[in-house]
Amino acid sequence: MTTIDPDSIVKDVPVELFIGGIYRPSSDSARISVSDPATGAEIASVASASVQDGLDAVGAAHAAGPTWAATAPRERADVLRRAFDLMTERAEQLAALIVLENGKTLADARAEVAYAAEFFRWYSEEAVRSMGTVQTAPSGANRILVLRQPIGVSVLVTPWNFPAAMATRKIGPALAAGCTVVLKPASETPLTALAIADLLTEAGVPGGVVNVLPSSRSGSVVRAMLDDPRVRKVSFTGSTEVGRRLLASAADTVVSSSMELGGNAPFLVFADADLDSAVDIAMVAKMRNGGEACTAANRFYVERPAVAEFTQRLAAQMASLRMGHGLDADVRLGPLVNATSRDKVASLVSQTVEMGAKVVTGGAAVDGPGYFYPPTVLSDVHPDAPVLKEEIFGPVAPVVAFDTEAEAIELANATEYGLVSYVCTGDLAKGLRVAERMDSGMVGLNRGVVSDPAAPFGGTKQSGIGREGGHEGMLEFTESKYIAVEW
Repeated sequence: MTTIDPDSIVKDVPVELFIGGIYRPSSDSARISVSDPATGAEIASVASASVQDGLDAVGAAHAAGPTWAATAPRERADVLRRAFDLMTERAEQLAALIVLENGKTLADARAEVAYAAEFFRWYSEEAVRSMGTVQTAPSGANRILVLRQPIGVSVLVTPWNFPAAMATRKIGPALAAGCTVVLKPASETPLTALAIADLLTEAGVPGGVVNVLPSSRSGSVVRAMLDDPRVRKVSFTGSTEVGRRLLASAADTVVSSSMELGGNAPFLVFADADLDSAVDIAMVAKMRNGGEACTAANRFYVERPAVAEFTQRLAAQMASLRMGHGLDADVRLGPLVNATSRDKVASLVSQTVEMGAKVVTGGAAVDGPGYFYPPTVLSDVHPDAPVLKEEIFGPVAPVVAFDTEAEAIELANATEYGLVSYVCTGDLAKGLRVAERMDSGMVGLNRGVVSDPAAPFGGTKQSGIGREGGHEGMLEFTESKYIAVEW
């Protein structure tokens, strides 16, 4: 076990609301208890925003908006670049903080910090490229001048599974576009968001441009902000269920909405694939962040001639993962984030086994302390098993055999979700053909990670609306203004 003292990790992290460039307690003095998922012990007490605090944050963002929007793109870019440099310098401290409040391993946390920082660097480069267009109207009567202008005050709602990356993936493009923001982080992981706010202030972000509101009353606080006519954008990452409710709230005031919602990613393995490579790719796609990712491979469909060997090899690799506290550098699987998540995973596995599935490895929750569930592989899974229908969000890999390419595509697309799909094959033409037929916003072809700050991230169907990352990510925070002009 690591000798790192948890108190030393959190001692310099702010624990109050960040509104208008000032840290302050909530208006009713409410607090959130933040705990270490590996032990269940409290590591910090953080202010919990009220509805009034949310409206105060909107007011601060609105007041700061005109000046930030008028700031030269190069100046905004320089601030974001300084934020990248600071985040890179403090990578180890931030990684340890993420492990402590989220539970993931140190290796995963380090990777997340590096990924998160890249959004500041990418959007420091994109800030100077919010380009409009000019053309002559087809009739010749006038010019069509199109400007890209910041959309305005943006409410950003982020999940607990990537507390740094989901924050920077939204803050970076918003600031690059000239918008001010109110960030509402998950109540399980507010410390990382507050640490990022501190870092942004040091990088030169003016007071009110970024506001951070931890709250255990997320629904009422976010709903009140969306009802405020000063708010013009909501960007949410989280479950489809919550996304539907936010879209309903946003509809009342016609707030522009970006939604990155749930996933049920299929992982297709064809018999012509290199199985050593396929298993390695599967381990990344499944076990990144311990399976607690919307991009995690959820359903493994393997061509029948390869299914037995693939399942055996995958189970061997899964079983070899050392489980424990993420701050131990030798640990490869930490706990799930809380008891509710652990119990859901356990229930999905139990129901699937009751329907005839075989447990190849794992299959039972580990006694506490902490919220651990072992790496699990299931074979002979019934096609109607709940583990294939629901997003697992844990270290469980159900394996199903298929016989034809057409069947594999049908099975893969048989879900209301469409975030990401994975395909492993030794035939590139087949891989591209299958990838084109995947009903998902992203496809990993012989690759277990698709996320990249320079690429458009997002899904189809009930996996979301809009895109994050790439140039498209900044355009989500702009409005197109058309000016008809003659000269």
